[in-house]
Amino acid sequence: MTRLSHALLLLSLGAAASGSAQTRHDSSAPIDFSAAHQELDDRAKRVILSGDVVVRQSEMTLSAARMTIVYDGDLFGGGSPQASRVDASGGVTLVRPDQTARSQYAIYDLNRRVVTLIGNVALRQGNGNVINGGRLTFNLDTNRATIDGSSVGGGAPGATDSAPSGRVTGRFTAPKREDK
Repeated sequence: MTRLSHALLLLSLGAAASGSAQTRHDSSAPIDFSAAHQELDDRAKRVILSGDVVVRQSEMTLSAARMTIVYDGDLFGGGSPQASRVDASGGVTLVRPDQTARSQYAIYDLNRRVVTLIGNVALRQGNGNVINGGRLTFNLDTNRATIDGSSVGGGAPGATDSAPSGRVTGRFTAPKREDK
């Protein structure tokens, strides 16, 4: 069994052990954001947000130091622009019901309904289940998460959460049993 398939199996077992039942994410819900600063570049069809940025969509929250929202359509021509991608960097945190993931970078592809976290990734679920790696991909339609040990972005010096040497690491809680 490869390290990746082993990690996926453990992630599935961890989700079952925690009793979580993720519902399908509503990727058509409006995207609300707040930031200390906003810069609009309509020619490039992007909004650049910086300073404690928080983006919310349905039950999912993405926060980071900086984000770029790419949109399709015409913002000023009376059109109806729609976000197609969100890029986040700097202390990224993704929160979903019963899950929190942290990384250095994130890409949310709204058209594919996939969130990819890159660099020193830590996924926490339930009460103590944790997986660390280099890259984590969430499929918001299927609620499937895949993680690999890619050393992209490396680990922060002195960090104890990082997945060293490109390996996936983790810990899952086990049910308490009564001795009879």
